[in-house]
Amino acid sequence: MWSGPRNLSTALMYSFANRPDFCAIDEPFYACYLDKTGLDHPMRDAIIASQATDPNQVISDLTTPRETHYYQKHMTQHMLDDIPRSWIEQVTNVFLIRHPYRVLASFSDKYDNPTMDDVGFRQQAELFDAITSRGFDAIVVDSADIRCNPRTQLTALCSAIGLEFHESMLSWAEGPKSYDGVWAPHWYGAVHKSTGFAGAEGALPELPDNLRQIADQCMPFYERMQSAKL
Repeated sequence: MWSGPRNLSTALMYSFANRPDFCAIDEPFYACYLDKTGLDHPMRDAIIASQATDPNQVISDLTTPRETHYYQKHMTQHMLDDIPRSWIEQVTNVFLIRHPYRVLASFSDKYDNPTMDDVGFRQQAELFDAITSRGFDAIVVDSADIRCNPRTQLTALCSAIGLEFHESMLSWAEGPKSYDGVWAPHWYGAVHKSTGFAGAEGALPELPDNLRQIADQCMPFYERMQSAKL
């Protein structure tokens, strides 16, 4: 599952991980990304200590056969140019999108002075293009559609990837999860209070000029992805 930050990505991970036939991993390239870029993210040292920083080690884990389905929650901005990509052809690829104005409003509450590269829209579109240009399927789902009608959208998503919808996907237990990344205390406050998907969102948020400029630069990538959604 490829998304940027603040895209409903953690809630969707909880949804799939609540199925009896799934296990989950949370942003496995995060430590590698921080180690390579030197970025000073919240809880940086703890994140680097908690995960492998060698991308080949991460990829080996991601492609090891398992007895259950393996939900991999990935952030597209973590896929730096020097991280190998060929393994992506071995997995089922789904792209989770959200309107840039909503992403920037939410992300900027947790991270000061974000840039376009921090929110992953360009990288998401590039990954989508790379996968589809080689003839592989890539499913796109919009977080707004899931929030409006979780059962319908999750049924359609499951069908698109060859699974039966499971009722357990609609709710989960409140609180932290064993598979949460170590960064959860900073980022997951709202989703830890949830027991299911929140309802439909209201009007788009107003953004200050600096964030609106970034969001507007992201819009062409979002709109192109949206044209391919379920």
